[in-house]
Amino acid sequence: MTFRLATFNVENLLTRFDFSGYRNELRQDRTLRMLDIRNEAVYREMEVARVVAATDDTRQQTALAIADTFSDMICLQEVESLDALSAFESNYLYRMVGDGYQHKYLIEGNDSRGIDVAVMMRDRTAAGEPIEFVSIQSHAPLTYEEARLYAPELAPLEKPENRIFRRDCLEIDIRVGGKLLTVYVVHFKSKGGTRGLPPGAPGSDPTYPVRRAEAAAVRRIIEKRFGAEGCRKASFAICGDMNDFMEQVTVTGDRRAGHAFRPEPVEGSALTVLSAGGFAENVVARRDPLDRWTHYHARGPEDRHLCQLDYIWLSPALAAANAGRVPDIVRNGQPHRTVFPPGQEVERYPRIGWDRPKASDHCPVVMEISLP
Repeated sequence: MTFRLATFNVENLLTRFDFSGYRNELRQDRTLRMLDIRNEAVYREMEVARVVAATDDTRQQTALAIADTFSDMICLQEVESLDALSAFESNYLYRMVGDGYQHKYLIEGNDSRGIDVAVMMRDRTAAGEPIEFVSIQSHAPLTYEEARLYAPELAPLEKPENRIFRRDCLEIDIRVGGKLLTVYVVHFKSKGGTRGLPPGAPGSDPTYPVRRAEAAAVRRIIEKRFGAEGCRKASFAICGDMNDFMEQVTVTGDRRAGHAFRPEPVEGSALTVLSAGGFAENVVARRDPLDRWTHYHARGPEDRHLCQLDYIWLSPALAAANAGRVPDIVRNGQPHRTVFPPGQEVERYPRIGWDRPKASDHCPVVMEISLP
C-alpha cells in the first residue's frame, strides 16, 4: 500500500481585492503603472478588472499542477481561507481529478496578510485504502518564551513574548489503511534584506534567526510528542515552503550564448536544525544536485539562482521504509522566464506566459510513501 503526499505554495489563493497599491506603488501591479489613473475610484475599478481577467488562467494552471501530483494528501501554503480553498477545489480541481479532494482543513494563523497553511485530502488512496482523519492542531500561539527559543540575535525583529511562527505549524494526524501518519505543515518567514549582497555574506539575511527558531520549534514540538527516541520510530513528515535552502544553483550566461549552471553549497541555512543528528531526511536531496530546485529567483542578469524552498522531510522510520523512492517535482506550471538546466525542459501548460500567468512561483513536490 502506498500513499502520495505533496506540498505546494499556490501563491496568493485569495478571494479579496487589494487596493493598497493606489497609495503604495510598491504594491501596485505593473499593468496599472502603465496607465493614467486619475483617482482612487477608477483605480479600484481597474484593479478589479485586472484581477478577474488574470485569475481564471492562473487557477487553471494551479489546478493542473496539483492534478499532476496525483496526490492523496496535499499540504498548501498561501491560502486565504477555507472558503477560498473550497471555491478553488470545487470550480477548478473537482472535475479535473475525478472526485476531487473531499476533505479540506485550515486554521487561521499569524500572517498579517491573512495567508495560511492548509491541507486537502481524499477519502481513499488510488489503491482503495481508506484515509481517515484523526485530529488537527494549530501551534500558531506558541511564543519564543514558551518554547525557550529566544536568542539575542532575534532582538532586532522579535520580542520574547512574540509568536514564533509567522504563519503556523499545523499538526494533522491521519490513518492510511489503519496506520498512523502525522504531518506537520509549515510556511516559514521569507528572506529579506539581501539585495546587493552575495549569498552567505555576514548580515546578508537578518531574517535567518526567525527561520532557525521556526525550524527549532517544529523539532521541539515533534520531540515533545514522540520523545527523543520515539522520533526515530514514529511515522511523521514535515511539509511546506521553508523559504530557506542548503544549496543553490547559480545561473550565468544568456539564452543566445547558452546558460551555465553551477551547484554550490550555502552557508548558514536555518534548516540544518531539522537534519542534525539524523532527526529527519530531506528526501528531495535524493535527486541530482541540478534537479532539486522548486523555485527560480532572479533579480537581474548577475543574480539568478535555482533553489529548493519546498520540502518533504521524513522521519527516520519513514525514510528507511522508502529508501528506494525519489520524490517528483512538477515544473510544467513555471513561466517561460524560468531557466531550466539541460535535460529538464518540460512541456508547459497552455497559456503559460513569460512571467505570468503561471501555476505559481513555486513547484509542487510529491512523494509516494509506504507506511511501516
